[in-house]
Amino acid sequence: MRIFKEEQRFNQLWLIVLLLVSIMVPIAIIISEYIENPSSFSISELISIIGVMILASGIIFLFKLNTRIDEKGIHYKFFPLHWSFKTINWSQIDNAYVKTYNPIGEYGGWGLRGGFFWNKSKGKAINVSGDVGIQIKLKSGKKLLIGTQKRNDAESVLATYKSKFN
Repeated sequence: MRIFKEEQRFNQLWLIVLLLVSIMVPIAIIISEYIENPSSFSISELISIIGVMILASGIIFLFKLNTRIDEKGIHYKFFPLHWSFKTINWSQIDNAYVKTYNPIGEYGGWGLRGGFFWNKSKGKAINVSGDVGIQIKLKSGKKLLIGTQKRNDAESVLATYKSKFN
């Protein structure tokens, strides 16, 4: 019995730099406003505002994509949107394979993407980085792409279970 497991988070350097820069500008403006006019808000309000801004920008680092492929099927959880694993049984799958894709062009970026506002023919994508994913085509006609950083491992395990969905 072969099992594929992967956990991914939003931890790309470009994302961290972008968040730091985007949070530093408003914090600098708020602090300069406070220095120019200390009566505009109290020190506790100043600390609270800055704290909320830092917490709000850090929420993205709570997101975690877990993927598991085993004898039952393909399981995924995108915490905190999913509190437990979603399972796609092999009997529901028409085809599953690993592919390279364009996250922005095909799905509008990273995260839980696709569907209502984007190209519906591509289906949905759950990804946190990169441009490699496990493409799942269901017998119902729906499509789901789950991002992976472990292309070779995913391909190998899918090949092991290919007889279950073909």
